[in-house]
This record gives sequence, structure tokens and C-alpha cells, in this order.
Amino acid sequence: MMHVALTIAGSDPSGGAGIQADLKTFHQFGVYGMGVISLLTVQNTQTVSKVQILDPAFVRQQIETVLGDITPHAVKTGALGDAVVIETVASCAEKFTFPLIVDPVMISKHGAVLADDSALEKLVTRLLPLAYLVTPNLEEAAVLSGIKYAGPESIPAMAEAILKFGSAAVLVKGGHRSDSAEDFLLTAAGGHSFRTEKLDSRQTHGTGCTFSAAITALLARGETLLSAVGRAKDFITCAIKEAPGLGKGFGPVSHFARAGIQT
Repeated sequence: MMHVALTIAGSDPSGGAGIQADLKTFHQFGVYGMGVISLLTVQNTQTVSKVQILDPAFVRQQIETVLGDITPHAVKTGALGDAVVIETVASCAEKFTFPLIVDPVMISKHGAVLADDSALEKLVTRLLPLAYLVTPNLEEAAVLSGIKYAGPESIPAMAEAILKFGSAAVLVKGGHRSDSAEDFLLTAAGGHSFRTEKLDSRQTHGTGCTFSAAITALLARGETLLSAVGRAKDFITCAIKEAPGLGKGFGPVSHFARAGIQT
């Protein structure tokens, strides 16, 4: 059986993040990847100089055409751009019969804003209630929850506030923490922490995209949520360790990493 996953995300022409990172990750886990592009960027490892959001009708047409032919086992979203595109994706997602993983990408690694206030409101009211899993980093979790990060003890409250928007689960990623790389998963059944060593590296371009894509691929393969997050955590840790050292800025991780993959 061929497992299939779909990503709806922005394009990174340097290949380290966005839809390019998602598709590489799907492939590494033996999952056939499909991609719907929501926005285009002009970027490399050093900067994002331009963002062009695609016409919402064109985004919808991509989704409907792909799903009208091939049914995925899981879908993830990345950077979607503006409120109209998010509404478009949400209206399509209402018909999904497979898990939706929402990576609420708001700001790029270089600090470029990829979602404004109106987009944030639409994300919270329309897309998060449809999600099986939401995967914010610390900064995104603070914005979504309205709770400022004040140390590890504040993370469960952040996750709980986001869970109230309606998703089945929230994973607050800890890669931006200075003390640890611990991630915290919260579902209605309770919380679970995933701990790994903190890596001091600038080779972190696309870590959030790659991590959430690995979870998506594993869910598409039928893994439980706990197993998918744990194995994806091992994969992204290894991917940072084995980063190829490309570019002059925040370099990409290695999508050839084998940790967490079972053949």
C-alpha cells in the first residue's frame, strides 16, 4: 500500500523550508507527497526579500483537483499568507476525512511576517477547530494563546489555551527555548513531554516545517500520535546534527537523516 500525504504551504526556492522541505521529508519516510502552493517567496538562508500570496481561487482549484484524483492519508498546512487563503483552505478542510496537521507559520526564520492580524483571527476561528494537531513554536504559541512565555512552567497553560480553539491536540515545540529542546504535547487525555538534547547550531532553517512534515508522514502511515511525535522528534534532532552546512545564513537541516525511520 502506498501511503500519501498532502502539504498546503509556501514555496522556499532555497529548498530548506516550506513545501520543498515537506516533500523531501515525506519521501524520506516512504510517503508519496503531493503539494499545493499557497504563496511564493524570494529567499535564501540569509533573507526573505519578497512574499507573493497566490490567488485564493487558484489555491482552491489546486486542492480540489488533487483531492478529486488522489486521496491522502494525512494533510498538513504551513504558511498560508492571508485571511482569504486561510478561509479558502478551511472551507476545503471541512470536507476532509483524514487528519489535518496545522503548522501555524507566522514568521520566517529571518523575521519576515508571513501572517497578519486578520489572518491570525481566521486561523483561530476557522482552521484550528478543524485540526487534528496544531504545532506552534514558542513565539507562535504565545501569540495564539495570549500567554507570554515566562519559562517552562508556562507552556502547559499555553497549550491548554490553544486546545480550547477546538483541535484534538497541540504540540508546543521547544526548539526556541534556551534551556532545553523539550516539546510538550497536550490532548484531552493529558500532557506528554518529549525531551532531547539542546543543540547549539545555526543549521536550523526549516526545522518547524520538517518536524511537522515528519509527524504528518508518520500519521499517514498509521502511527499513533505519541509514536509519530516521538519518532519525528528523533528525526529532526538527527537532521540538525547532520546538517550539510549549506548557505551563508541559517542553513538547512539534512533531509537525508535516518533517525526515527523504520524500513
